[in-house]
Amino acid sequence: MNITFIRHGHGEHLIDYPNRLNCLHPGLTELGKSQVIALRKQIVFAPEDVILVSPTKRTIETALLLVPNKNLAFFSPLVGPRMFPQNPEFVPFVCDQIYTKEELSNPYTDIRMVELGLDCWEESINQMNAQRFGILAEQLLEWCRKQRGNTFIISHDGTISNYRILLGEQGLTKSDFLGEAGQYTSRNF
Repeated sequence: MNITFIRHGHGEHLIDYPNRLNCLHPGLTELGKSQVIALRKQIVFAPEDVILVSPTKRTIETALLLVPNKNLAFFSPLVGPRMFPQNPEFVPFVCDQIYTKEELSNPYTDIRMVELGLDCWEESINQMNAQRFGILAEQLLEWCRKQRGNTFIISHDGTISNYRILLGEQGLTKSDFLGEAGQYTSRNF
């Protein structure tokens, strides 16, 4: 089994960067949508594959454009936005606020929530210290390993880098970010 990380396409919060980072729930731009449609030609999903989606508008839109309906998709705050490098002193941007469970329950009835017995919906992984994030993220990775197929995580550059470090990669910097609608399959899963 593999774990593949997919970064969402170009988002509205990146128009007039950095001035729009405090816009709530930015979606994909037309460029972002075309990036995801181009990426769709490169990825093959098997029916038993599992897709984890960050509960933000831009990642949900990426998933809806990318993933066939027959695949199991789950929301998880554990793949929500997370700064990289992490500094709990930094104030998170408004654009990185995740939807609540209640906000997700009506429009996305086909997508389930990964709970793992944790209440991570109230606690943002964006400001969590590395130790706490590591414990919770390891639980999510263990859940992924128990799935029948491959796991695809549709998320954000900082979050993906944090998971890559948990999976054993060293020396990552912002230059290792995937960029818009990028993908990366970990060899250490």
